[in-house]
Amino acid sequence: MVGAAITRALSHRADVDLVCRTRAELDLTDQRKVRDFFAAERIDEVYLAAARVGGIHANNNYPAEFIQQNLAIAVNVIHEGWRHGVTRLLFLGSSCIYPRLAPQPIHESALLTGELEATNEPYAIAKIAGIKLCESYNRQYGVDYRSVMPTNLYGPGDNYHPENSHVIPALIRRFHEARVTHAPTVAIWGSGTPMREFLFADDLARACVRVMELAAEDYRAFSAPTGFFNVGTGIEISIRNLAVLIAKVVGYRGEIVFDSTRPDGTPRKVLACSAIAATGWVPLVEFEAGLQLAYCDALATGRLAASLDTPRALEKSV
Repeated sequence: MVGAAITRALSHRADVDLVCRTRAELDLTDQRKVRDFFAAERIDEVYLAAARVGGIHANNNYPAEFIQQNLAIAVNVIHEGWRHGVTRLLFLGSSCIYPRLAPQPIHESALLTGELEATNEPYAIAKIAGIKLCESYNRQYGVDYRSVMPTNLYGPGDNYHPENSHVIPALIRRFHEARVTHAPTVAIWGSGTPMREFLFADDLARACVRVMELAAEDYRAFSAPTGFFNVGTGIEISIRNLAVLIAKVVGYRGEIVFDSTRPDGTPRKVLACSAIAATGWVPLVEFEAGLQLAYCDALATGRLAASLDTPRALEKSV
């Protein structure tokens, strides 16, 4: 999702020659394959958007895979990029790097000041390692490797797997299937009280390009003292209200039930984004409109099966 959004943001640029690989074409957890890739290509900048990602269920069930694969991706790409002359690199982290009970909104300085959320700690540790890899290579080798920490993301190309998806695609899928099958109720994990912030993937892509375009001295000045940027909207919504909004977008009119025996995750998580805002970047996509775009994309690309009763408001888009 994020890699595709960054590709869209860069594809119209006459001064950029894009070198892209799909997951099937290049296994970033394989150091030899990553080394061969960089040796074969003449690359001077890297956007590292690849990651093993998922929601609470996936993080709980596959912690070894989440830490191993994300560590391997970061180590292989950053190290082999450096070995083959990559002078500028952008590492995409995650807002889960911050302590579970960090003061809200969360500033970049909250990193490593408290305990992580247990449900996604392995993933968070791998992302923290990526930040520190960039810092360490900058300090020892004089390269210009940068980091951004996006909030929760959604948009075209999202993962709608029934077990391993994040909250927005998971809810879109659940309400879509409930509408198609005329299910009277939809059960949602948790109490519905946690607060979350969401960002459209193409807004993040514009932020990434903006960060990479900054001169080295400007990047250091804007990102001081931590050396990386939060990227988000600063707008929160409860999981309960999110479910109601997604049900509206999808056209589901049944009952929504919350299962408080299931884990909630971090109670509140919204990012302070004054540093990235100071560079001139602002998010452009309004939330409900972004949800409609994501749902239309899921139907149009076959990630969700279209039906004869697609809501009228979405028919033309689909």
